[in-house]
Amino acid sequence: MLALLFAGQGAQKVGMGKSLHEASAGAKALYDEANRVLGWDIAKVSFEGPESELTQTRVCQPALFVHGLALVEALREKGKLPQVDFALGLSLGEVTAYAAAGVFDFATGLGIVAERGRLMQAACEKSEGSMAAVIGETREAVLDLCRATGVEAANFNAPGQIIISGEKAALAAAIEAAKARGMKKVIPLNVAGAYHSKLMEPARAAFEAFLADITFSAPRFRVFTNTTGKAVSDPAEIKSALVRQVVSPVLWEDCMRSAAAAGATEFWELGPGGTLAGLARRTEKAWSVRSICEYADLGA
Repeated sequence: MLALLFAGQGAQKVGMGKSLHEASAGAKALYDEANRVLGWDIAKVSFEGPESELTQTRVCQPALFVHGLALVEALREKGKLPQVDFALGLSLGEVTAYAAAGVFDFATGLGIVAERGRLMQAACEKSEGSMAAVIGETREAVLDLCRATGVEAANFNAPGQIIISGEKAALAAAIEAAKARGMKKVIPLNVAGAYHSKLMEPARAAFEAFLADITFSAPRFRVFTNTTGKAVSDPAEIKSALVRQVVSPVLWEDCMRSAAAAGATEFWELGPGGTLAGLARRTEKAWSVRSICEYADLGA
């Protein structure tokens, strides 16, 4: 049984999707539609950069969304997409997963992602936040550190890879406290703000208002939400989960384990970077994972 995995913010790289645009009519049509929906040239920024522009939250979120679905379209066009049983995405990628499952159409999903990115960037600009990766520690140890220092656990990516998030001063104090506790590897991340923390509350509230009048449908196959790590199928629950996800921890390891427990035997990562494949191997070496980023990766 096949599960599709969709990348989150940070996976973007200049040039992503260019070969799809050149070789797949279906993928090119999505990029053309995206340019019309957004009112700016997402294809040009994705293919040519500059990296400083592609890295902006309001840009990279729609760019990754379009790239993920362009890969789905190119696979389908080549007859290389078997039956999909599950989909899951890391943070922003959860929206891409819902679009792939037919919860909303491409244009609606792109509008959702563009607004999510815009609101999150605005929240970053209004706050002084950052994030750090804690490597090689248990959930309990990291949660205890968070309670003691006032930061929050933002991502449970894989065993021994947890991201913490919060105000810059609190995060700096947490890094020092971690060292004092004997935590050997705490790496500050080069990010624009404290994602998946209470500092994103302005974005969460505005995003909830934005989604209120948008119709969601039941997914065509099972999708797992970052907020609980479990499958979600009711359209109202999906909408609620997307809103909560802005300020909630991403339970990525839980999502992956839930998909495997539900019967997933193959994971295909659709997106740049190979990050999700790496996290999957870190979680369970026996899982079958394939990374697909460009046209050459689709197979002859």
